Amino acid sequence: MSKNIILLLILFPFIVYSQETFKGTILDTNNAPIFGASIYWENSQVGTNSDENGSFSIKTLENNKQLVVSFIGYETQKLSVDKISKTTIVLVADNQLDEVSIQTRRKSSNRVSYVVKNIINVNKAELLKAACCNLAESFETNPSIDINYSDALTGTKQIKMLGLTSPYIQIVQENIPNIRGAAQTYGLTFTPGTWVESIQITKGAGSVVNGYESITGQINAELVKPSTDKNVFVNAYSSLNGRLELNTHFNTKVSDKWDTGLYLHGNLRDKKIDDNKDDFLDAPLTKQVNIMNRWQYTNTEKGWVSFINLRYLNDAKTTGEIDFNPDIHKKTTSFWGSEIATERFETSAKIGYVFPELPYKTFGLQIAYSYHNQDSYFGLKEYEINHKSVYANLIYNSIISDTRNKFATGISTTFDNFDELVLTTNYKRNEKSVGAFFEYNYDNLDNLSLSAGVRIDHHNLLKTFITPRLHAKYTPWDTGTFRVSLGRGKKSAAIFAENQWLFGTNRTLKIVNNNGEYYGLNPEIAWNYGASFTQKFDFLNRKGDITFDFYKTDFNEQIIVDMENPSEISFYNATSNSKANSFQFEVNYSPFTHFSIKTAYKYQDIKNGYISGSKQQPMQPKNRFFTNLSYETHQTEKGGNWKFDYTYNWQSEQRLPDTSIYTAAYQLPEYAAKHISMNAQITKVFSPRFEWYLGGENLTNHQQKTPILGADNPFGTNFDSSIVYSSVLGAMYYTGIRFNIE
Repeated sequence: MSKNIILLLILFPFIVYSQETFKGTILDTNNAPIFGASIYWENSQVGTNSDENGSFSIKTLENNKQLVVSFIGYETQKLSVDKISKTTIVLVADNQLDEVSIQTRRKSSNRVSYVVKNIINVNKAELLKAACCNLAESFETNPSIDINYSDALTGTKQIKMLGLTSPYIQIVQENIPNIRGAAQTYGLTFTPGTWVESIQITKGAGSVVNGYESITGQINAELVKPSTDKNVFVNAYSSLNGRLELNTHFNTKVSDKWDTGLYLHGNLRDKKIDDNKDDFLDAPLTKQVNIMNRWQYTNTEKGWVSFINLRYLNDAKTTGEIDFNPDIHKKTTSFWGSEIATERFETSAKIGYVFPELPYKTFGLQIAYSYHNQDSYFGLKEYEINHKSVYANLIYNSIISDTRNKFATGISTTFDNFDELVLTTNYKRNEKSVGAFFEYNYDNLDNLSLSAGVRIDHHNLLKTFITPRLHAKYTPWDTGTFRVSLGRGKKSAAIFAENQWLFGTNRTLKIVNNNGEYYGLNPEIAWNYGASFTQKFDFLNRKGDITFDFYKTDFNEQIIVDMENPSEISFYNATSNSKANSFQFEVNYSPFTHFSIKTAYKYQDIKNGYISGSKQQPMQPKNRFFTNLSYETHQTEKGGNWKFDYTYNWQSEQRLPDTSIYTAAYQLPEYAAKHISMNAQITKVFSPRFEWYLGGENLTNHQQKTPILGADNPFGTNFDSSIVYSSVLGAMYYTGIRFNIE
């Protein structure tokens, strides 16, 4: 017994010490508490997070005195802890001057230097530079995304990244795949701009965690959160071309852990416009009702956070000849007309858990279901699609040895049911896949970071395949960041849902059968390679940065939409490797307080492997020049000020499809002429609660001379509304108000 007592007395100090904790508070340089900072012992798995007061408590380790404190946007600190006492730790912003300049709107869109991928963050301030009525219109002030009309009838805008259209971009909503399949053409118009809190644009192949479909990049839209959004928010919008919109947000705290929000959106255009006098509507008549209910559960003490979304949409478009009345003329040759009726329901849930004392260890579950039904006809052509989709993704994050070596792993599964009627032919298919992924992330906390991921998927139509992705970042000096990436993407084809503009022509539709699984075609496979360099600089004591991007996309398999024959549209797998090369040079600079300049030049060489040979992609300018100017006045004591935004776009000439067999009056030249467009907006902020805005788009009133070929005989062989390379609408002016209650 005495030996045991002696042993206990010897070990007692070590036992007491091992049970002791080190406490402290994390503040920024303004003495404001930092919530969610990571605190851990170096080269160990013992860590914690700071609470909403910046406070933390961490168990001590016997042989480890080095404490690491880190938080996104701040410099990581290492402290030597020699004794157990409470202390205050002040974190310094990664670049304090840059952080302050967020107030000037210059940083409303930026690349973050500490992120390994080439990600452009777009926050609410950037989105408010334009009307931003829906997600498709949220990129007007971003040079990395190209926007143009998909056709001359539906008024739908499509986006491109690295010269390729949105089907090659993985578009996700809070990291859950969202716009895909039946939603490809109109899906971007189904998310109101006021619902979007921020957007992350990733150039190059995305993360394997989100799937295998990303080829040229990924766009993630983060929605407003019930816990942080205004209690009441109202946005009313009106334009001279007859477009009316109303958005309302209602958020409330149900309990100490539950918040909920009800988001309502409605838009209407019932005014017929035909400024170019071709007897066709320049913009469709539209009605949309969009409702979302969002629930948020937060329990920081136990490490749980969850979101539940319920959403319903009903969208109706009517377009065609001015005198078309669908109640009388539907599917007749009296007048050419079209109706597109879409009903969509979706629900999703995200459940996340952070181990309270091991903040680097988390797991998350994402599940989603959507029902999408579109009934439509275009003249005498009928197109219907019903798409049901189920998605689930289970993710686990932790470290290997220490926090410099992190990993994410998990499994995901998707199920898609398609039922499609194209003219008189019915296409049905089920797609089922299950996959597993592993992504390793390394950061030496100094100058080198990398992300290497791989996933293996089994798909009932795509078979079993592997998707590798690699991103690396190197910082050779404090103000320079070099990034490289490569990755493989694979996607199933939805050739009619993705190309609904083709129904607005009288060309014959033809599929060249290769005995593949998708309409007789093979799936699309491509490799994407990229490099980017960003250099920060000081000029005249003002901050700026310059970025060079180059990305190359090589297709092993691509489905070509061939318009080279004026009498038909053919679908087939490329006869030779298609390639897309994109170079961008961008400069951001603030010459004086509250004024910023963003300018970019972009060169894009897109070659398709047609049956007739390799050719430049039609309606794709090789050269673009972009400039955005932003200025805002100093705020008054009551929080009011003025904001001014101006955007300039120049596009070089574009190759046009062959129209030589059309009547002479409707034959187009080989190349469309270069042109410019300008947008501007003025915002008057009366107080933090109320603001008014006035703006205009296409201020030069530039319109494509003949957006619809053969409009005088829409049931004849010359009719074609698909060759759109410029604005269909003339100058458009709008105004609106924003009001909120905290």
